[in-house]
Amino acid sequence: MTDGNTTANDEETVDSDDQRHDSVADDADADTVAFRSMLDDTTADSDSSVPDRLTDGDADGGMLPVDSESAARLEPVKDGGSNRAAGADPMAADEVESAALDVTTTGDGTESDTASHAVDLSDPSYYLNRELSELAFQRRVLHEVEDADNPLLERVKFLAIVTTNLDEFFRKRIGGLKQQIAAGVTEETPDGRTPYEQWVDALEEVQPLLERQAECYRDEIRPALADAGIRIVDYDDLTDAERRELREYFESSVLPTLTPLTFDPAHSFPFISNQSLSLAVLTRERPDAELTFSRVKIPRNQLRFVQLDDDTRYVLLEDIVRANLELLFPDVEIVDTALFRVTRNAEVRRNEEVAEDLIEMIEEVIEERRFATAVRLELERDAPEAIREILARELDLEDREVFELDGPLEYRDFADLTDLDRPNLKLPEWSPQPHPRLKRADDGMTVFDVISNDDVLVHHPYHSFEGTVQRFLEAAANDPDVLAIKAAIYRTASDSQIIESLLEAARNGKQVAVMVELKARFDEENNLEWAKKLEEEGIHVAYGTIGYKTHTKTSLVVREEADGVRLYSHVGTGNYHSETAKHYEDLGLLTVDRDIGQDLVRLFNYFTGHSMHRDYRKLLIAPGNMRERFVELIRAEAERARNGEDARIVAKMNRLEDPAIVRELYEASMAGVDIDLIVRDICRLRPGLEGISETIDVYSIVGRFLEHSRIFYFRAGGENRYYIGSADWMTRNLDSRVEAIAPIEAPRLQDRLETILETLLSDDQNRWVMRSDGSYERCRTDEDGSTTDVHETFMRTALDGWPDSLT
Repeated sequence: MTDGNTTANDEETVDSDDQRHDSVADDADADTVAFRSMLDDTTADSDSSVPDRLTDGDADGGMLPVDSESAARLEPVKDGGSNRAAGADPMAADEVESAALDVTTTGDGTESDTASHAVDLSDPSYYLNRELSELAFQRRVLHEVEDADNPLLERVKFLAIVTTNLDEFFRKRIGGLKQQIAAGVTEETPDGRTPYEQWVDALEEVQPLLERQAECYRDEIRPALADAGIRIVDYDDLTDAERRELREYFESSVLPTLTPLTFDPAHSFPFISNQSLSLAVLTRERPDAELTFSRVKIPRNQLRFVQLDDDTRYVLLEDIVRANLELLFPDVEIVDTALFRVTRNAEVRRNEEVAEDLIEMIEEVIEERRFATAVRLELERDAPEAIREILARELDLEDREVFELDGPLEYRDFADLTDLDRPNLKLPEWSPQPHPRLKRADDGMTVFDVISNDDVLVHHPYHSFEGTVQRFLEAAANDPDVLAIKAAIYRTASDSQIIESLLEAARNGKQVAVMVELKARFDEENNLEWAKKLEEEGIHVAYGTIGYKTHTKTSLVVREEADGVRLYSHVGTGNYHSETAKHYEDLGLLTVDRDIGQDLVRLFNYFTGHSMHRDYRKLLIAPGNMRERFVELIRAEAERARNGEDARIVAKMNRLEDPAIVRELYEASMAGVDIDLIVRDICRLRPGLEGISETIDVYSIVGRFLEHSRIFYFRAGGENRYYIGSADWMTRNLDSRVEAIAPIEAPRLQDRLETILETLLSDDQNRWVMRSDGSYERCRTDEDGSTTDVHETFMRTALDGWPDSLT
C-alpha cells in the first residue's frame, strides 16, 4: 500500500470521544447524538511556519496535488513500500544534531537497541502539543463550513459542529488546565509546556478560529441561505405589522418563561448556567440613578428560529427578546444590552476510592458540574464596557478569557436548519445497508449459523447497526439455546434497543451481566437511568472499575449447542449506539473464535469481580497486555527493517498522543520502517523530520462521516497482522482505561481491511496531509479529474454489495 498521495514540497493547512466530528465527541466526548463532538471522549493546523499561525497554509489554495498515477501504483498493504512525501523540515539541521546524545528509553523503561541511541528522543522539539493539535483539528472541521463545494446545509451542520466541539474543548481541556494552574502544577508536557503556557497558547490560538467562524457565517453562510430562500432577518428590517405580530407572540409565549435576575446591593450576582445564551441588560430608574445590571436567559425550550408567516423568513429569538424588553422591565429606562454566553469547567473531580456509593458520587458530579468554574465568556462585539467589566469580575475571568465576537454567539441551534425539507441543499440521503452475509439469516439460517460458518466483519454506517450488532443481541435474547449474555455499555441511545434486548433476555430467564460505565463523560445521567432499569429486572450490573474508565465495546453470548457450549463474541470500535452508528464510521467483529471468547470471559469476570488478568490468548487488553504487545509489534517491524526486510506499519486511529509510542514509531522510522498513520485529530508525532521520521506520513480524514474506527496493520514478515478495537494510541487508553483490541485473522476479512486502508490513503476529497510543524494541507484532485472519496466509495460498494470473498 502506498500513501495514495505524495507531494514534493510541503511548504504550507476536523475531537471530541469524540464525536459527529468527537463532538464528538467516545469521550466525544454532551451534545445531540448527530452532533456529538468529533472529539472521541475529549479532540494542528498549527501553521507556525507562516505569519498567521492560525490561517491554514495556502500553497496553491492550501491544497496538495494528488499523484495522477496513485491508483495505478497503489500497492497492497502486505507488499509495503510507500512513495514518501518529502516535506520540508521546519527544524534546523543543527537543532537535530545538537540533541543530547542520551540513550532512548521506551514506555516500559527499557532501553531500545537501535541506532537512535545517538539522538535524545525525549527532546520536546520532537513532540507537538496536545491542545494545539486539537485546535488544528477544529480548523479542519471549520474548513468544511468554508468549503463552497459542500452543499449549503452540510456547511450549516458543520457550523454547529464547530461550536459543539469548541464548547467541549473549553469545558474539558481548558477547564482541566485551569484546575492544574490553580493547584500550582508546573510539570511540563512532552513538548515542554507548563499548564499555564498551554492555557495561554490555546486561548491565543482559539481566538482567530472563533472569529473565522463568525466571519464565515456573516459573509458566506447567511447570504447563501438568503439566496436559497432561507432568510434570517434582523428585527429592525421587519415591517410594523410584523413587529406587532412578534410582540404578541413574545407577550403570550415567551415572556411568561423569562426570569430577569438583577445584580444590586439587594441581590447577589445571579448564577449563569453553562453554555446558555443570555442577555445582559443595563437599566436605571431615573436619569441620575446608578445603572443596574440584570441577566435574562434566552430560554432553550423555545424555538430559536421564529418563523414569519411567509415560511421563508426567520427571526432569532434573542432579537425578539431584546426588542421587547420594556415588557419585562416596565417603568425603568433600558440603557443598553449585550448578548453573552458562559462556558464552565466540566472537570469536577471527586475521589471515587473514598466515595461510599459510586452511583451517588456520579449524581453529585452531575449536579456540581452546573456550578463549576467559568472558563470562557463570549460577548457581543462592542458590548458596553460596564457589562464586560461586571461579567469578567463576577465570573473571575481574565481579559484573555473574554471573546468579543460578531454574529450569533451560539451556533448549536443552527443544526435545526438541516431538518428543513430542502434535499437540493443537502448531501444525498444515506441509508445503511444490510450486511450481505447476515442477510442470509433470513433464509432459514440463524445469526449464529452465519457466524459459526465464518467470522463476520461489519462496517458502519455502510452496514446497518440494527441489522448487525443489534440483531445479534436481539437474537440472543430470544434464542432458547442461549444461556447467558454479557455486554459492556459505554454510550448508548436514550431509547436503546440494545438495552431493551438485554432486559428481554433477563425476562426470558437468561443470565445477563452488564458493565455500565457511569463515568462516560456527559452521558453519566443517561447511563445511570439505564443501569437502574437493568437492576430492577434482576440483571447483574457493574458500575465501572476503581481507577479505570471502561471504554471497551464488547459483548459475549454463551450458547448451548449439540457439540457443547459455544461462545459468540462481538468486539467493536464504536459504541452500542444506534444513532451514532448512522454518522460514525466504525468496525466490528462477530466471531465464534473460542480463544477470543475465553478472553472476554476473563474480561467480564474482572468487571463483576475484582481481579484483572494480565495475560490473554488473543485479545490485546488494556491495562493488561496491550501496551506491551503494541511495542513488540512495532519493534519487530524495526528489527526486520534493520535486517533488510520489507517492514510496514499502517495505523488508523482517532488520536496519537502517547509519548512512548511516538518514540517507538520514531525509532522504527529511523530503522527504515515504512509507516502511514491515519490520525483523525490529535497527533503529537512530527512526520518528515530529517533523520528521525522521514519514512512516516500522517494523514487526517474529515468528511461526511466521523472516522472513528481503529485499525492497526503490521506486515510481520508477510504474516500480515491486522487488529481492530476501541483503543487509540493515547496514554489514557493504554494505561488508564479498560480497552479491547481483537486480531482479524480470516484472510478475506484482512483483504477487506486492506481495501479500507488503501481507499483512505488514496482519498483526495477528505484527506489532509500533516507537515512536520503540525500544519495540514488538504489534498486536491489530479488534473485529469479522477477522484476518490472514501465515504462515497464505500456507500456505492454497500449498495452494489461486497463480493463474497470480502464479507
